[in-house]
Amino acid sequence: MQTVRELEVLRNSIAALRESGGSIALVPTMGALHEGHLTLMRRAKEAAEHVVASIFVNPRQFGAGEDLDAYPRQLQRDSELLEAEGVALLWAPMPDEVYPQGYATNISVAGVSEGLCGGDRPGHFDGVATVVCKLFNQVTPDMAFFGEKDWQQLAVIRRMTRDLDLTRPHVDAVHGVPIVREDDGLAMSSRNAYLSAEQRAQAASLPKAMRDAIAVIAGGGSADRPLGNLREVLQVSGFDSVDYAEVRDADSLERLEADNGNARLFVAARIGGTRLIDNMPINR
Repeated sequence: MQTVRELEVLRNSIAALRESGGSIALVPTMGALHEGHLTLMRRAKEAAEHVVASIFVNPRQFGAGEDLDAYPRQLQRDSELLEAEGVALLWAPMPDEVYPQGYATNISVAGVSEGLCGGDRPGHFDGVATVVCKLFNQVTPDMAFFGEKDWQQLAVIRRMTRDLDLTRPHVDAVHGVPIVREDDGLAMSSRNAYLSAEQRAQAASLPKAMRDAIAVIAGGGSADRPLGNLREVLQVSGFDSVDYAEVRDADSLERLEADNGNARLFVAARIGGTRLIDNMPINR
């Protein structure tokens, strides 16, 4: 596996991959890789001849007081994991390689970026859209793979790629991969490493409370009561607060009062200093 940290070298390396033949799949990450990330690599490798992974802790998607400085960085370990998965190239730029001095451009995606994490983290999805657009322009992949745990992020990226003609018309080149979960149901996340042993045990109440709420919502009627019960269960279980617990349309992300046949439950909750997010379909 080749590791590249400079843009000029990256362009030459991508050109060499193109010359060797076959398609290129991109898997953007912020590192601190876990089984969820490695599942993305495997899906990408099934679909393309060459897999390019990126590791970049993007400062533009962190707000004031968030965990930019504390976010785990373990490039050597991550590199070994990627090489074992058969990744062809690792793009691991420094911040000034992505945002050179004087950088002044921002991408904002209306609609799907509003509410949920967009409401709790102002500017977050502008940072996501901007860096992913840059990664697409830098790597010029034929396709890209993202985890469905960040469902709203996936919606933002899909909207951006369509609006800015970053992929061929009528080709779904942005692929979502289902959430990979721990044995107790907790969605895998790099931020799970922040949890103490006690908090980690308490965190398992999140997916269970979501499944219980979904069982009621899928039965028909208003989602208000099961969502209220979900909030109470989480706080009794040790969560400090619930940022949101909402039912939304899976495609438009418009807020719903009940299941419409295409609904998902979205939850963000805080335990200690850690913010956990999750989502599940209602009608399965």
